[in-house]
Amino acid sequence: MTDARCILDGQFDLAESPVWSAALQRLWFVDINRPALHRFDPASGRDESWPMPESIGCVAQAADGGMIAALRNGIYRLDLAGGQHRKIAGAPYDPMETRFNDGRCDRQGRFWAGSMFEPRKEPVGALYRLDGERLIPQEIVGGVSTSNALAWSPDGTTMYHADTNSHRVHAHDYDIRTAELSNRRVFLDLTATGERPDGATVDAAGNYWVAFYGAGKVVQFAPDGRRLREILLPVKAPTMPCFGGPELKTLYITTARQKHTAEELAAMPLAGGIFAADVETPGLPEPLFAG
Repeated sequence: MTDARCILDGQFDLAESPVWSAALQRLWFVDINRPALHRFDPASGRDESWPMPESIGCVAQAADGGMIAALRNGIYRLDLAGGQHRKIAGAPYDPMETRFNDGRCDRQGRFWAGSMFEPRKEPVGALYRLDGERLIPQEIVGGVSTSNALAWSPDGTTMYHADTNSHRVHAHDYDIRTAELSNRRVFLDLTATGERPDGATVDAAGNYWVAFYGAGKVVQFAPDGRRLREILLPVKAPTMPCFGGPELKTLYITTARQKHTAEELAAMPLAGGIFAADVETPGLPEPLFAG
């Protein structure tokens, strides 16, 4: 059990998608609801930001040094200098009710992103893989209300994914050559505890780290599903962890401030901050978008 420390009291409404840049030694992340891309320097404490024209669910670094992002209306190559973002693929849903949420690249550099149905009354969201200028829905995953917890094992042959409201994380066999999914199975059944899986990552030993939104903690699970370690936060809504730092032994955690009452904000003034905790097992470099 380890407590996390706040390293940026940014009071972000819905900070998400932390991605460590080894080249820059900076932490990228987004604020979905006050749409912006951020780049934070833990050494200096400086936070830079670029406003986005619409909700930004997740980002990934590209092999050419750029950034791609899942905005509400599609997948874009970002132009941080001039703001002339280029659409790669349009959103395959009605953006009036649905937006992109959690996403990242697999170990081979293919970009994946899931959607969420904002009314959350029907499981009409999906998980998509970007193939050129097309977004291919993954039928094996089925309909989801809030796509989350996407991560891959170190060798890339197991993919993890969750629908937050189901209280379950599923594992899939993943063909690293074709990106096909098979053998869907329950990896974590959290229905008894009521824990809600949000964003996730995997360390170099294959352990799965997942943020439990509403429970104020990030939990490490062994590849066989055993609960190993908890990192507690002084806020209730962690959204996603990622590994960073010079040796990838710092766990950075984004959190949310949205939907808190005045009483909750008074009790948890650091809600919406960026947190960090030291870990023994390092993470893995985040794959770069190869497309």
